[in-house]
Amino acid sequence: QVQLVESGGGLVQAGGSLRLSCAASGRTYSSYAMGWFRQAPGKERDFVAAISWSGGSTYYADSVKGRFAISRDNAKNTVYLQMNSLKPEDTAVYYCAFARVLGSTFKYAYGYDYWGQGTQVTVSS
Repeated sequence: QVQLVESGGGLVQAGGSLRLSCAASGRTYSSYAMGWFRQAPGKERDFVAAISWSGGSTYYADSVKGRFAISRDNAKNTVYLQMNSLKPEDTAVYYCAFARVLGSTFKYAYGYDYWGQGTQVTVSS
């Protein structure tokens, strides 16, 4: 079992920045991919970004490309999501997710094996 704990959410004005963190613990794997998803009230959980074990491959939703950046520190078992130029439509609960392999399903929730509890991000206009 892998435990994921997100942190760094909060309230920010439009145009501001936040950095989310997600720390993994529990069962160890030699390599794994990580992703970020978000869910606004009344909406489905949407893909935001994903990163391979080495960090050499990163993927983003079109809605956040150029504004968000995913990164990881494998020594700390932590993945980050730097969010810049935030917009009110970025308001959502943000979830990090763990995948044994970063396959073609990286944009879909079913492609991930473990999930964090989520952290709220609210962007005011």
